[in-house]
Amino acid sequence: QVQLVESGGGLVQAGGSLRLSCAVSGRTSSFLVMGWFRQAPGKEREFVAAISWIVRNKDYDDSAKGRFTISRDNAKNTVYLQMDSLKPEDTAVYYCALRWGSAMVRSDYNYWGQGTQVTVSS
Repeated sequence: QVQLVESGGGLVQAGGSLRLSCAVSGRTSSFLVMGWFRQAPGKEREFVAAISWIVRNKDYDDSAKGRFTISRDNAKNTVYLQMDSLKPEDTAVYYCALRWGSAMVRSDYNYWGQGTQVTVSS
């Protein structure tokens, strides 16, 4: 059974940085894509970034380009989201997700973590 556990959220001032981590356990294949999503109060969940596990292709939403960096550590079975130059509008619960296969898509993920809160104060 795949399990995803996020950590690293917290309260930060605008312009600051946070690094989110997502520990992956129970995976049975490396043909997968890991994604980060976020959901702000009263809004729908939205795609932030994704990375393919094997070839490390990356995809970013326009809101994340130039500020966020997704990466993964195969030895640690962990995916990271480095978030720099944070803005109050980045405040949300951040979720990591896993999708089987190699297609870089922004939907139809198979497994989700429980989420970690990120709050950016102005």
